[in-house]
Amino acid sequence: MTVAVTEISGVASKPPILTVSNLTAGYGDVQVLWGVDLVVPKGEIVSIVGPNGTGKTTLLLAISGMVRARSGSIQFDGEDITKQGADRIVGKRLIHVPEGRRLFPTLSVRDNLMLGAYARTDGAAEIARDLDLVFSIFPILAERANQGATTMSGGQQQMCAIGRGIMARPKLLLIDELSLGLAPKAVELLAESLIEINKQGISILLVEQDVMTAFELASIGYVLESGRVRMHGETRVLSQDPSVQAAYMGL
Repeated sequence: MTVAVTEISGVASKPPILTVSNLTAGYGDVQVLWGVDLVVPKGEIVSIVGPNGTGKTTLLLAISGMVRARSGSIQFDGEDITKQGADRIVGKRLIHVPEGRRLFPTLSVRDNLMLGAYARTDGAAEIARDLDLVFSIFPILAERANQGATTMSGGQQQMCAIGRGIMARPKLLLIDELSLGLAPKAVELLAESLIEINKQGISILLVEQDVMTAFELASIGYVLESGRVRMHGETRVLSQDPSVQAAYMGL
């Protein structure tokens, strides 16, 4: 069963912040993505789920310019960014929070956060305002601001990685594997934080192994298998599909 995007009432009528069309990508002689189509409406949370090794991370890397598309197109905020590199794409406020967090171990929490604002030109006052926003969403980071970032727990490090993304003032935030290796309580806190971030007007494209968490957070879901979109639609509909329940939800 394929759930068509046209069946998504309300959400589908919103203008897209991101449109991926017939995208192929890979590494060397290995093709990973095969004709992927995906839409993120402005102001929404969209999730991508699927088995390990199916191309979810490659899709995010292609969108953010870290992996070059072989064919197809990527439209972000009305502009074709398909052939642009990551250095140009990040300046357009499409921000990627990578799998594994990638924090700088020799820097403090505050310094790691401030690296997210390195390319901004809107002034110290605006940057300070966004740092206050990060601290309001993740109060523990304010408490640990002068602590080495990688001395914190895994959940707190993930908060720091997401906070660093917020410091770039994103229009769209790509988050790869929110819950990887984290305790359930940490995942719960992070999920709550994504809802708060989304309320700030930031669209989110989330890759997540925990299908229940992904579908609870997102309005739209995509099931990626073997580098192809097998199903997509409103998450409340997808979560009731017997094949999704059997394959990904243990039901």
